[in-house]
Amino acid sequence: MTAAEITPMPAAGTAPTSAAGTAPTPVAGTMPASVAGTAPTSVAGTAPTPAGDAPGTAELVTAARLRPAQAQGVFRAVLDALARPGTVTRFPADIPAEVPSALLPVLALADLGTGIRVLEGDGGVRWSEVVSVATNAPAVPLEKARLAAAVRPVAPQEILRLARGAADAPEDGAVLCLPVTALEGGPSTWRLSGPGVPGARDVAPQGVPDGFVRARAEAVGGFPAGVDLLLAAPDGSLMGLPRSTNVTVVPTDAPTGAQPADAQADAQTADAPADAVPADTMTGAPTDAVSGAPTDAVSEEEN
Repeated sequence: MTAAEITPMPAAGTAPTSAAGTAPTPVAGTMPASVAGTAPTSVAGTAPTPAGDAPGTAELVTAARLRPAQAQGVFRAVLDALARPGTVTRFPADIPAEVPSALLPVLALADLGTGIRVLEGDGGVRWSEVVSVATNAPAVPLEKARLAAAVRPVAPQEILRLARGAADAPEDGAVLCLPVTALEGGPSTWRLSGPGVPGARDVAPQGVPDGFVRARAEAVGGFPAGVDLLLAAPDGSLMGLPRSTNVTVVPTDAPTGAQPADAQADAQTADAPADAVPADTMTGAPTDAVSGAPTDAVSEEEN
């Protein structure tokens, strides 16, 4: 999809009109060009399961082929998570439990023209093959992936390897969805600020890899080039950290006066509408509200 093919977005809060309908422009962050403009139409594709697959793979491919309504629900959750950094959104509840939550953005958004990468461990289910068959999307090296997901802990070095795009092509930056244990109750508190965050918002996800904040700060240091990250918990909850968000690790003895992430109703009421920050495209960086790169001030590395 080219920039010329991207259609205008409706105002914030407008639900997608069909399986291939348009979706609102997020307040903050950017997304790959393959996500822009319309929801994917290939999520329920009919590509055959590769011959010789291990028993059970065919069933997993079937489960991973999202129905149009499911894909739209995932699409909406991803947009909301990136538009309101640090708030908690949820994937549709009717998606088969055997499909890891962190894979859902790739399953919903990938298509034939989107390079994908699944970070997985040795042995067990080959989710990279399942996702490729379910979406018809080509598997590529991590450095070239526009959409990436992990079904194992992610190393900080892998975040640094993600494609970041360029100042004149921020839409080439990758989106990575990584698994966490939970989106609250973690040992380290982060304070978020920037577009889509009214004032400041404190979050404390569990199961984040050591060195995550520092690696992310480097990966978004060339804003508007950079990467957009999604944190997915096993219960289907989702949190977004777009490249335009500042992340500061709060010292343990610092007062906590920022808005907590679980105050979603108040946060969404206070947040500006999604169309308040103009963007070149859904995949482009905000043009007026953000004047420079987010400098993630890491005052203390998380444990």
